[in-house]
Amino acid sequence: MRYLVLLFGLLAFAPPAAADAVKLGSLTVERSYARVSAARNGAAYLTIANDAAQPDRLVRVASPRADKVEMHTMTMDGDIMRMRQVPAIDLPANGRVEMRPGEGLHIMLIGLKGPLTAGEQFPLSLEFERSGKVEVTVAVEKPAPPKKP
Repeated sequence: MRYLVLLFGLLAFAPPAAADAVKLGSLTVERSYARVSAARNGAAYLTIANDAAQPDRLVRVASPRADKVEMHTMTMDGDIMRMRQVPAIDLPANGRVEMRPGEGLHIMLIGLKGPLTAGEQFPLSLEFERSGKVEVTVAVEKPAPPKKP
């Protein structure tokens, strides 16, 4: 019994890890995570692998953790960050799409119902044009320390 208490105690202090991979037919959703955020908005990131011979599209996202959830792309135009909503995210046949911090695709969580705190997890619903719906668990993580030059 003492070992179980010790094990659970150590797990409580383990760093959060992105949630497990989720399969939906030929799609695999991996590394679903968000960063800590005290602002009214936040972002979630994940990777979607499509092992089918035909493309698919992510057409809708939702979560009870935010008032509104949108798919966005971000680019830098000189020193200006330009973010815009996209109606869908194309998933190429036998390909993968990776959403990560920085330029590129991400999922915006607009009107968060409280801050995103490290170690927290929340559901995110994904709807695909061909494959249907799936719910993934998003793990909230602290940002990685900056890389030293």
